[in-house]
Amino acid sequence: MTHLVKTACIQLNSGPDIADNLAVCAALIREAAAEGAEMILTPENTCHMRTPQSAKLESSPPEEHHPGLPLFSDLAQELGIWLLAGSFSVRVADDKIANRSYLFSDHGEMVAFYDKIHLFDVDLPTGESHRESDLVRGGGRAVICGLPWKGAVLGMSICYDVRFPALYRMMAQHGATIMAVPSAFTVPTGMAHWESLLRARAIETGSYVLAPAQCGTHHGGRQTYGHAMIIGPWGDVIVEAEDEPGYIVASLDMDAVARARQAIPSLTHDREMTLDIIAG
Repeated sequence: MTHLVKTACIQLNSGPDIADNLAVCAALIREAAAEGAEMILTPENTCHMRTPQSAKLESSPPEEHHPGLPLFSDLAQELGIWLLAGSFSVRVADDKIANRSYLFSDHGEMVAFYDKIHLFDVDLPTGESHRESDLVRGGGRAVICGLPWKGAVLGMSICYDVRFPALYRMMAQHGATIMAVPSAFTVPTGMAHWESLLRARAIETGSYVLAPAQCGTHHGGRQTYGHAMIIGPWGDVIVEAEDEPGYIVASLDMDAVARARQAIPSLTHDREMTLDIIAG
C-alpha cells in the first residue's frame, strides 16, 4: 500500500501591495485545493516584493498585525489543507524584518515557523547587487515538523538556504522526508543553478523537494526565474512550472523516500575525519 500526498506549489509575481498579492495567492490556493491538493506551498516573499529596502521595511507589519497570518489560517481551515506560507516579511525591530516561513495545519493552527538562516548578499556578474542582511535579521534554528501522512516530515528552508547542503543533511538525518525550498531566485542564478541545486538536495538526502517560486519582473525592476518544481527522492523532476503565475500539482509517494534511502544509505555513512593542509 502506497502513502500518497497530493501537493501543490504556487508560483507568483508578487508586487509592492500586500493586499493585492494575498488576494491573487488565495485564489490560486483555492484552485489547487479544488484539484485535490492536500498540502499547498507558496513562494518566498508571498506578501510582497518592494524596493528600495527602506520601503520594504516601512511596509512590513509586525507579526501580530500581518494580514497574511489570519488569511492563511482561515484558508487552511476552510479548505482542510496543510498550508505553507513560503515567507512573509514581518517587522522584528525598528530597522529589521524577518524573512519568515509559516506552516498551518488543516485546522488553521500555525504549527511551525522558520526564519531564513542564510541571507543573500551578492554582487552578480550582471552588475545587480543584493544585500539581504542590511534589511533582514537572519535566523539561527533549523526546523522540521511532522505531517499527518505516514512517513511525511517537512524540513523548512528558504531560497538561498538551498546552497548549504549541511542544513538539509541535518534535517534528513533527524527525520525530514520532504524539503520545502520556497524561493525568489534571480534570473541569472536561476538559469545556471536552480534545477541543479534542487536535484542535488533531493539526491543527497533521498527526500522530496518542493520549490514554489516567484517569477517575472517585480517592483523596481528585479526579475525572478520562476520554474517552480516538485522533485522526487531519486532526483527526478516530477513537474515543473514555466515563467508565469500559476501552480503545479503532484502526488508524493512517501514510500519512495524509504526506497531511495535504502538504495543509497549515505545519510548513515558519516565518518569522522581530520584535514591535512599541505603548504604549496
